[in-house]
Amino acid sequence: MTPRPVLTGQRRRKILEAAAEVIAERGLCETRLADVARRAGTSAALVIYYFETKDRLLTEALTFADDRFYLLAFHEMTDLDRPRDQLVRLIEMSCPSEREVMADWTLWLELWTRARRDAETARKREALDRRWRGTIADIVRDGQRAGDFAAVDADEFAFRFSALVDGLAVQVLLGDTEVTAERMREVCLEVASKELEFEIQPQAGALREG
Repeated sequence: MTPRPVLTGQRRRKILEAAAEVIAERGLCETRLADVARRAGTSAALVIYYFETKDRLLTEALTFADDRFYLLAFHEMTDLDRPRDQLVRLIEMSCPSEREVMADWTLWLELWTRARRDAETARKREALDRRWRGTIADIVRDGQRAGDFAAVDADEFAFRFSALVDGLAVQVLLGDTEVTAERMREVCLEVASKELEFEIQPQAGALREG
């Protein structure tokens, strides 16, 4: 009996990195599992064996990209003492201004599209969105305890604010001439500062000490 091929952690990471890149470049419909395998430097048979379908590969690739984003955000925000600084940094990191961030948002667009027709993808989308809203709400609660933010309902703010970020990011990604990454950043900072009642410097986005 032929032994089952082993998918090591390093090989799995390479496949998911490759999948994230290829799907972001071509879209899911134009991506073949063989294309991902070629980018990852492995065999198409191995990719097909472990991931089976493009839908599953997309979901796994986005989860991988999402984990990568939160790990980076954790390291970035660990160096910031004040929750309001952390919120500003999270907003900046969410704006599709750099190639990698744009690629991650492209994966989200593909996932949202597939989630309308696939129950498993829809469940994964819901879990990832809960994580996103929870991250925002946790920062708000920390800021309220620190006296940085007003006493709003953190979960309700996160619900509405995450929708604002998502909606603007889609328009940036689609190349709307009126919605640039910089404009998205400005709007998100303006809304957050008004609702949570903290001040930001209008141009640099750095926080004023108060």
